[in-house]
Amino acid sequence: MVVKKFSRDLPATFGLIVVMSILTVAVFGWWLVSGPSDVYDSNLLARLSPPSAQNPFGTDDLGRDVYSRVIIGARSALLVGVGVVAASMLIGVPIGLYAGYTRTIGSEVVMRITDIFLAVPQLVLALAIAQILSRGLESAMLALALTYWPAFARTVYGEVRHQKTSLYVEALEGLGASPFRIAVLHLLPNVAPAIIIRATIGVGFAILTAATLGFLGIGATPPSPDWGLAIAESRQFLPESWWLALFPGLAIFITVLGFNLLGDGLRDILDPKLRRSR
Repeated sequence: MVVKKFSRDLPATFGLIVVMSILTVAVFGWWLVSGPSDVYDSNLLARLSPPSAQNPFGTDDLGRDVYSRVIIGARSALLVGVGVVAASMLIGVPIGLYAGYTRTIGSEVVMRITDIFLAVPQLVLALAIAQILSRGLESAMLALALTYWPAFARTVYGEVRHQKTSLYVEALEGLGASPFRIAVLHLLPNVAPAIIIRATIGVGFAILTAATLGFLGIGATPPSPDWGLAIAESRQFLPESWWLALFPGLAIFITVLGFNLLGDGLRDILDPKLRRSR
């Protein structure tokens, strides 16, 4: 029934196809390119060549194959997206559970801290943290994780506050179940759909933000095949060498769109209360 319902949602199905395709490219990327030489080695005789049969996406200013770098860059993009979301969940979900189920000074303090983080645009806060850290992809991931966890904390907090008034929670409290048992074994499974939806959309958002940091020179460093870094390096060759920015930009656009559409489809199935109007 779930599969049938999901297949009727054409945007969500398209998003699933895109996400599965990106995952396939990320896993089997090295089998889709000629070899590491096309990704990292310079070939100045072939620099800034337009798209052709030999180089479908053209070459960059160092003669490297843009197609190969875009394909291998998918692995880095997904590593960033999944890593940032996983780290954010490890921080935000326990905080949301604790603050949502308990009514103590500690829960109020952590939620006010969460509100402070949410009051500042994530990109601005991530830029500030990344500037303090050393330049590199790991620093960008850490900065994104430290700024995205409040989204999970606020989501879980709201869901737990809603579930807390349910009869099954009152019955468990009446039976003498410990707060930890109620929160982890009963409340957490019931708020899992909201977490899954937030995580799916968050992967696309993390990829987009990481690409922005790479474009600004704070994320990945050369010669990494990073999509955001590739767009930044192409600026001085535009508009003549348009392919340098077009194909990495399309990769970012399609990947983020796929995760967003998939997240919307999962929201329709896992949380009917938030179902999109049709």
